[in-house]
Amino acid sequence: MNDVRLNPRLLIFALSVPLFPMEAQDPVSILPFSVERQVVLKREAGVTDGSYWMHPRAAIVPAAATKQKSADEAVMVLFRFLGRSDHYSGLYTMRSADEGVSWSEPRLEPSLDWIQRDGVNIAVADVTPGWHQQSGKLIAIGAQVRYSETGKQLEDEPRSHQTAYAVYDPSTEEWSSWHRLEMPDGAPFNFARSACAQWLEEEDGTVLLPFYIGEGTHRPFSSTVVRCRFDGERLHYLEHGTVLSLEVKRGLYEPSLIRHRGRYFLTMRNDLAAYVTTSEDGLKFSEPVSWKFEDGSDLGSYNTQAHWVSLGGELFLVYTRRGADNDHVVRHRAPLFMAQVNPVTLRVIRATEQVLVPERGATLGNSGVTVVSPDEAWITVSEANIDRPEAVERGADGSLYVVKVRSGKRE
Repeated sequence: MNDVRLNPRLLIFALSVPLFPMEAQDPVSILPFSVERQVVLKREAGVTDGSYWMHPRAAIVPAAATKQKSADEAVMVLFRFLGRSDHYSGLYTMRSADEGVSWSEPRLEPSLDWIQRDGVNIAVADVTPGWHQQSGKLIAIGAQVRYSETGKQLEDEPRSHQTAYAVYDPSTEEWSSWHRLEMPDGAPFNFARSACAQWLEEEDGTVLLPFYIGEGTHRPFSSTVVRCRFDGERLHYLEHGTVLSLEVKRGLYEPSLIRHRGRYFLTMRNDLAAYVTTSEDGLKFSEPVSWKFEDGSDLGSYNTQAHWVSLGGELFLVYTRRGADNDHVVRHRAPLFMAQVNPVTLRVIRATEQVLVPERGATLGNSGVTVVSPDEAWITVSEANIDRPEAVERGADGSLYVVKVRSGKRE
């Protein structure tokens, strides 16, 4: 593999797919979209331990696969934030059989709760569920975490930070227990998480999982895409693609992947900016570039996740950013925006930007995207950092939102 020096701090390995020139001017058909926002859950009255609901993400189980068979079912996964940074409960679920109008109460799934071992609580956080068409199963994928009794994340044994998954069988309405995805030997996979990540199923049933990997938390992370085989019960590593590295702060991490018009698009988090790259095969990716608006100005998104939406045949990005009269919000993680992306120039079309969820002093950085149909997607997100003075002052209450975006008539 050839090393390519981009600047004194940027190193990209094994780059083989040329990026479309950023100066290319490709006309894009602007697709208006409508936004319908619904609050489906809040922090309960009387809570005094600092806990609230976080990381809501949902997937659609087709009616033909369910016991009821009369309607598609939405399954949402979520956690209780337990009052300390990145300290989360076992996995809860909520369900909706009426297109997200009403939801069941959160239920802690016994098979997906913490496992306690030698004074350590082993959990799986940052989970994203997805429907696997070939097997007729729902797969929930996230990060294995080891917590001390006080909620501190531990790196107390080899490969403490790995990827775990559970499988839901709609024919029995049962979840499996958590399984760990076994990765190749070698230091680069000592830390190997597919976490808060949009992933996808290929036509042959294989799964493409965006990962961030590294020797440990003491070094910057790198991002890559891993191809897996799913046999209906277990995921098996097959191969991984280009390793994308950025020697700035914590590197490139929390990547999300989408396939759009036969190409693959990967967005990645960095502490100072968000980055994007493309691929023709889902594995070999081009040199990442920072996200910008079409006029060349910085998008202003940094140190949090971004996610993709495919709507009406066009490509969109969900993100937070600076420059929205939001300097009082931690890391500018609110409001939550969505805007159309030019897939050739990889730039965000500012004129299409809409607020999905307005800011109330809380943060909205941990969102998820649910594909409902070619013309409808749901963005799920909950308010966090709600006990900070600026959030209390502005009325944040831990609201969990389901935002339905639908394509409109083209301009």
